[in-house]
Amino acid sequence: MAVDAVIFDWGGTLTPWHDIELGEIWRRICAAHLDPHEVEETAGRLLAAEEELWRRSREEHRSATLDELFEIAGVRPSEAMLAAKFQAWEPHTFIDPDAPALLEHLRSRGIRVGVLSNTIWSREWHERIFDRDGVLPLIDGAVYSSEIPWTKPHAEAFRAAMDAVGADDPARCVFVGDRPFEDVHGAKTAGMRAVQVWHGTADRLPGTRPDLTPPDVVVHRLADLKTHIDAWHG
Repeated sequence: MAVDAVIFDWGGTLTPWHDIELGEIWRRICAAHLDPHEVEETAGRLLAAEEELWRRSREEHRSATLDELFEIAGVRPSEAMLAAKFQAWEPHTFIDPDAPALLEHLRSRGIRVGVLSNTIWSREWHERIFDRDGVLPLIDGAVYSSEIPWTKPHAEAFRAAMDAVGADDPARCVFVGDRPFEDVHGAKTAGMRAVQVWHGTADRLPGTRPDLTPPDVVVHRLADLKTHIDAWHG
């Protein structure tokens, strides 16, 4: 069966996986903009709020926003503080070097390219990243969970991503992600083919279980995906 669309996860997929200490990032952000006596306590509240929102995403499949995080933490961020957060994450957001050529190849074959990301960030932040790295024009549609009620692996999140790229048959769509639960199991349950980008860490993340639906294919780098898509597309 031909492939109408390939939809990608963002973190750990289009952007290579990074081990990140969230608490340290919040401390750096707070240290640059708050009284020194407030840094540890405020960073702790922000970290706890973020961890709760990710727990909710993982266990209840409910979305959240960055505004909600700050509200839960009881912090009113300045524009400078928000800019510092974006900048603190910048080293961890660069696109995989294999991605531009792969996306160009897919579009050259008439295959639509989509993104579906579990995120609390806004569309504007993600598009700034994609524009910086030159791939924004190669993306036909994107869905960020911060804009919808659900997160992966909820089937409605995958349907929203299909709608964003104008696809209506999940059997003709491929989802590419790194997480066995949110990405692979979710996509397979929604009726899509699923490709796992393997980096080891994802198999040990919360929510991963041995009874999850396995991927159709495992790749170790995005460039390896081209051969499989070409074979499926015919």
